[in-house]
Amino acid sequence: MQARILRAVLRPGFRHGLHTAQPSLTVCGIRSVSAPRSRLAVNQATSLLYTSRTCYPVAAHTTSAVLRRLDSRFFSAKVVRAGVETSALPVLAPPAVGHWLLFSSALVFAVIVVGGVTRLTESGLSITEWRPIAGVMPPLNVEEWNAEFEKYKATPEFKLLNHSISLDEFKNIFYMEWGHRILGRLIGVTFVAPLAYFAFRKQLAASMPAKLTGMALLIGFQGFLGWYMVKSGLEDAIMETPAAVPRVSQYRLAAHLGTAFVLYAGMLGTGLAAIKDWKYARGGPWSGSKTTSWEEVLSNPVFKQFTRQSRVLTALVFFTALSGAFVAGLDAGLLYNEFPLMGGRIAPPMDELFSPSYAKSADGSDIWWRNIFENPTTVQFDHRLLAMTTYFGTCLLYAQSHRPAVRTILPPLARVSVAAAFAMANVQVLLGLATLLYLVPAGSVALLSTMVHLLISLRRPGVAAQLWRNAGVQAKKATTP
Repeated sequence: MQARILRAVLRPGFRHGLHTAQPSLTVCGIRSVSAPRSRLAVNQATSLLYTSRTCYPVAAHTTSAVLRRLDSRFFSAKVVRAGVETSALPVLAPPAVGHWLLFSSALVFAVIVVGGVTRLTESGLSITEWRPIAGVMPPLNVEEWNAEFEKYKATPEFKLLNHSISLDEFKNIFYMEWGHRILGRLIGVTFVAPLAYFAFRKQLAASMPAKLTGMALLIGFQGFLGWYMVKSGLEDAIMETPAAVPRVSQYRLAAHLGTAFVLYAGMLGTGLAAIKDWKYARGGPWSGSKTTSWEEVLSNPVFKQFTRQSRVLTALVFFTALSGAFVAGLDAGLLYNEFPLMGGRIAPPMDELFSPSYAKSADGSDIWWRNIFENPTTVQFDHRLLAMTTYFGTCLLYAQSHRPAVRTILPPLARVSVAAAFAMANVQVLLGLATLLYLVPAGSVALLSTMVHLLISLRRPGVAAQLWRNAGVQAKKATTP
C-alpha cells in the first residue's frame, strides 16, 4: 500500500491558477487509495517529490509556474481516470484565444477594405468632427442632418468639388464614413473585452499579455491616427493653392494604413500560432508533418535559408502595400493608365522623376526624398518597381519550394502556403491593373495573409506546447500496461 501511495505522490497535480515557486504535493488517484499508515511513507514521498522537479528543466529556470490539471482537453478519459498528472507546466492558451484573435484579424481585414471603398467613393471627409462616444449615433432627424450638412459645406471639399450635392447625396457619403468609424470602434470593443476576460482567467501564454496589450493600445492609437489623417483634408490652406484638390496627407494615410497592416499581421500570426501550438500539444503533427522531426528540419541549413527568404519577401509585401498608400494619397494612379510602359517608355524622364519644383529647401538638398514621397510620377514608378519585385520574388520562392532539396524538408503546410502566396500574387497583379480596384487594398492584405501563414508554418512549436506534449506522452506511457 505504501508503494502505491509513493508512486501516486511522485506526480504532483496542477490546475489553472496563480504562479507559484513552491513545490506542490498532490496525491493523485486519492479516491482509490487509503491514507498512509505511518509518517515514513509520507516523508519518503516528499523527499522524492522535491527531486522529481528536475524532470522539466524549464521549471528550474523560471521563478514561477502555473499549476494545472491534465484533463480531457489533452488526454483521453482513460488517462484522466487513472489519475495521471505531471509537474508544473507553463500556461498554454486554449483554442478560444486563437479563434478570438482570428476573428479580430478578420474585422481588421474588413475595416481595411471598407476604408479603401470609403476613399474610392470620396466619403472620408464627410464627417468633420471626431467624437469617440457621441459619434456612435448618426443624425436621427432632419434638424441633425441639416446641422451635419452645414458643417460639411464649410469644408474645402464641398467648396471645390461637391458644392452641388443634395442632402440625400450627402447622407450616402456620410454613412460610408460613419460605417468605417463604427467598425473601428467595434474592433476595439471585441478585442479589449475578451483580452480582459482571458487575462483574468489566466488563459494567456507567457508571451501574450505584453504583446496583446500593445495591440490594444495600437487600436486606440489607430483611431486617433485616423482622425489626424482626416483633419489634414479639412484644412482651409488648400483653398489658397491654385488647381488644388482636397485630399488627406499621403504621409498620414500611409501611417494609418501601415498601422492597420501591423495590427492585422500581429493578430493573425498570434492567433494561428496559438491554435497550432494547442494542436501540437495534444499530439498533433508539426505543420502537417507526421514523419519529420521539427528539430531536424529547423537545424537544416537549406531550411534556414528558405525561412530567411520568406521573411524578406514578407517585409517586401508590407512595404509594397505601404507604397500603395502614397499612390492613393496623391491619386498617382491616374497619371499613367498603361502597363508596363509609362508614357510609352519603361521609365519617365529623369527631370520628371526628380523635378526641382518639389524641393523646398534653398539648397535643394531635399529634392530626392520629396520627389520619392510627394511627386505622383515618382510615387507611381516606385510602386510599380516594388510590386514587380514582390511578384517575381514570390515566383522565385515558389520555384525554390519545388527544388528537391527544399521540398523534402518543407512541412506540408509550408508548401501549401507558398502555393497560396504564388496564386495570390498573380491575383494581386490583376487587381493592380484594374482601375476600379486599384485603391482597395484587399489583394495586398490577402497576399500578406498567405505570407504570415507561411512564417507561422515555419516556426518551431512554443515552449509551453513542447512541455505539454511531452507531459502527454509520459502520461500515456504511465497508463500502458
